[in-house]
Amino acid sequence: MDILELLKVVFLGIVEGITEWLPISSTGHLILVEEFVKLDVSKAFWEMFMVVIQLGAILAVVVLYWKDIWPFRNKKPKHENVTKVEKAAGTLCRFVKIDKMIMWLKIMVSCLPAILIGLPFDDFIEKKFNNWFVVAVMLIVYGVLFLVVEDYNEKRTVKIHSIADITWKTALLIGIFQVLALIPGTSRSGATIIGGILLGASRTVAAEYTFFLAIPVMFGASLLKIVKFGFDFTSWELTILGVGTVVSFVVSILAIKFLMGYIKKHDFKAFGWYRIVLGIIVMLFFTIFR
Repeated sequence: MDILELLKVVFLGIVEGITEWLPISSTGHLILVEEFVKLDVSKAFWEMFMVVIQLGAILAVVVLYWKDIWPFRNKKPKHENVTKVEKAAGTLCRFVKIDKMIMWLKIMVSCLPAILIGLPFDDFIEKKFNNWFVVAVMLIVYGVLFLVVEDYNEKRTVKIHSIADITWKTALLIGIFQVLALIPGTSRSGATIIGGILLGASRTVAAEYTFFLAIPVMFGASLLKIVKFGFDFTSWELTILGVGTVVSFVVSILAIKFLMGYIKKHDFKAFGWYRIVLGIIVMLFFTIFR
């Protein structure tokens, strides 16, 4: 077992855990990190690894928000705790939390644009856009957008104060914003958070909906990558995947708690400036040294 390779995996897991939830692009950072920290694996495995390692980050959301996302009841609710919607649903509410089921149906609506556009063009996007230049440009472009959106945010009136306030139309529009994240360097969380804010959501609601939306999206993307790669893993490849996933899970818990605490007191401008500065550094570095 190569200790140096494991240390590289741990580092990649840390990068993934931090950048998956902060709106600075996890895939973009992993592509950039690969230029300096290369795993001794095949190209096919690396492309699969970059997606599957995100499962650890997704599991962090499941653990932290379990009560908010689990739609099934453990016991029959007391009459005084039943909402009007649940009363209308009759006996179904004995087994299912209707508001949570509606939330998941809206999340499925948000997933439709990515499914319809992302699946057909996945190979093309991976081949044409997984490079430092595209990442640098997207870092800068969306960094500027964060600054513009936050300036707009100071003047707007928040209309969506909870996930329950998200309409079906808004859910679909957030899904369209998510499609923008198919380009590396964009940031899935960044695109959906910007979309949520522009559509009237508070920063907290936009961030939480982004977390929940990531669950089916990233589980589906990971499954597709694994199927495409095949299930014939070596013990070393399984070790790499396991270590990377566990590290990203632990770091993601810390990153999510940090982000939710941060946005209660601050806006997203700091992330916008970070993206712009990093994008410029990447441009200069690769232009001069490549």
